[in-house]
Amino acid sequence: MGSVDELACVYAALILADDQVAVTADKIQTILKAAGVSVEPYWPGLFARALEGVNVKELITNIGSSAGSAGPASGAPAAGGGAPAEEKKEEKKEEKKEESEESDDDMGFGLFD
Repeated sequence: MGSVDELACVYAALILADDQVAVTADKIQTILKAAGVSVEPYWPGLFARALEGVNVKELITNIGSSAGSAGPASGAPAAGGGAPAEEKKEEKKEEKKEESEESDDDMGFGLFD
């Protein structure tokens, strides 16, 4: 987070979402005033427009679940056939070596020239 203003608006939006209240600029500003936090006047409006029509709880839930489900999905194919994963690693290494050799040739000089 870049500033205290941003962080305060994030917390206010999370409080509103947790209480199942629509996130609006006025409601964010009300929470900030109750907390004794003063922010630049444009922040509550920016957050309200950014979160307009977005289910904040679902957004947070989906972020956590997508990261957790990526692990088992990537592990399953490796158990069935380990060779393709190894081939991909070897191909990547070869590509990196070729790229580094080409970059030296492009400059017109090499290590031992």
